Amino acid sequence: MTTFTDFGVPAVLTTALAELGITTPFPIQAATLPDSLAGRDVLGRGRTGSGKTYAFVLPVLARLAGSKSPRRPGRPRALILAPTRELATQIDATLAPLAAKLGLRTITVFGGVGPNPQIKGLKAGVDVVVACPGRLDDHLRNGHASLDAVEITVLDEADHMADLGFLPVVRRLMDQTPRDGQRMLFSATLDNGVDVLVKRFLHKPVTHSVDSATEAPVEMSHHVLHVRGDDRFPVLVDLLAAPGRTVVFTRTKRRAKVLTRQLVAAGVPAVELHGNLAQNARNRNLAAFSDGSAETLVATDIAARGIHVDDVGLVIHADPPVEHKAYLHRSGRTARAGNQGTVITLMTDDQTAEVRDLTRKAGVRPTTSRTRPGDPLLASLAPGERKFVAPSAAPSPAPSTSTSADGRRGRGGAESSSRGRRGGGGAGGGGQQRSAAAPGHAGQSRSGGQSRSGGQSRTGGQSRSSGQAGQARSGSKPVHTSQSRSGAAPSRGGAAAFSAGTRVGGRRSGR
Repeated sequence: MTTFTDFGVPAVLTTALAELGITTPFPIQAATLPDSLAGRDVLGRGRTGSGKTYAFVLPVLARLAGSKSPRRPGRPRALILAPTRELATQIDATLAPLAAKLGLRTITVFGGVGPNPQIKGLKAGVDVVVACPGRLDDHLRNGHASLDAVEITVLDEADHMADLGFLPVVRRLMDQTPRDGQRMLFSATLDNGVDVLVKRFLHKPVTHSVDSATEAPVEMSHHVLHVRGDDRFPVLVDLLAAPGRTVVFTRTKRRAKVLTRQLVAAGVPAVELHGNLAQNARNRNLAAFSDGSAETLVATDIAARGIHVDDVGLVIHADPPVEHKAYLHRSGRTARAGNQGTVITLMTDDQTAEVRDLTRKAGVRPTTSRTRPGDPLLASLAPGERKFVAPSAAPSPAPSTSTSADGRRGRGGAESSSRGRRGGGGAGGGGQQRSAAAPGHAGQSRSGGQSRSGGQSRTGGQSRSSGQAGQARSGSKPVHTSQSRSGAAPSRGGAAAFSAGTRVGGRRSGR
């Protein structure tokens, strides 16, 4: 069995990885490490969830540790660019503990938060900057930092940066790094100008393609549930009331807000993630989803790329996406790192042709079933005792604001509100932040530790969470539990509101 040591990763890093339970490289890591550790430019292509973060974090740290260049104020030695704040935060969460073992400093730079701590940190001197393009560009223009000492540059999720319109500022930033520095680019595809970045900035790159983004993981099972319009919401509630983490995708920011509010009212604690939320609300909602306080995350495509939460066993396309690439990226929130997962698309009569075309282009052959509330099929797709929580346990409101995808306020970026107004509310809609409910414990289960399959989890036989007996998803006392699917049906008003949603291929948009 090949280990990280075999590739030349320093012992201090392999020891730190072993302490985290990471001993065997994933395919993308095994493929790229020999070249990246040797200082070559690398082009890594692979779908989300394939282990790309460690594939570039390890060589960045190893090469900085072996370099004799000193750390200087305002002149970072390595730069990692990411398209969204959430991804930048997750990269740094992986990077920082390993960097500390080597005595290296890291910092995150993105909008949506005050600039002064970032300015102070940059001037104090850091080794690695993990940044979103917009805010970093602001700091450089204002003279708070320089990229002339950067030895290694990494572009992560380059195709997503292209989708969000960041390529001009990315090119401007890359032009400010030394031409003889090492550069690595990781992307699921080379669409929309990413190939131009490769040709312009990478010197004789070694290309490694692992886990093609155009292919769905074999560990992922796909289902299309053909429902009547007024049955769509009750079916969704039934699936979400089962134990286990689930990500629900909608087409627009407003839909995410409204659906979250409806789910909470139906007794399913949920939090939302979209571009209209202020950064502190986004952080709290992701934290609530990660620690199990709320095990349903209702999101737009902002969460379809780069967001990783352990043990997401189910992804539901409440609104099927427009294109097949979005379907694959959304679905990639489950079946990560070799685990198993289930993907469900809710489809009404008028969406049949679009969904059929969508899955064909995505290269998947879903099991299509007509279903209604109370169908035993729902219990087989999302096993376990249904639990509902009183919506009266509503926490304090959270602020919402219009920001761009990398957190730059008031610039009308890719994440700005399609309605042009500040607001949009925290979890539950109407400005309510649902994630601040009674604090949960890491891995807390909606069914008191019971796995989705009643003892066998969807991710390879391990329970979804350690759980505490009798504890509900949000830490609140449950109103009732039910093994009967019919108990999940919410009011007709909620179902009617949800069923009036966007069609596949519709013109409404937003993240």
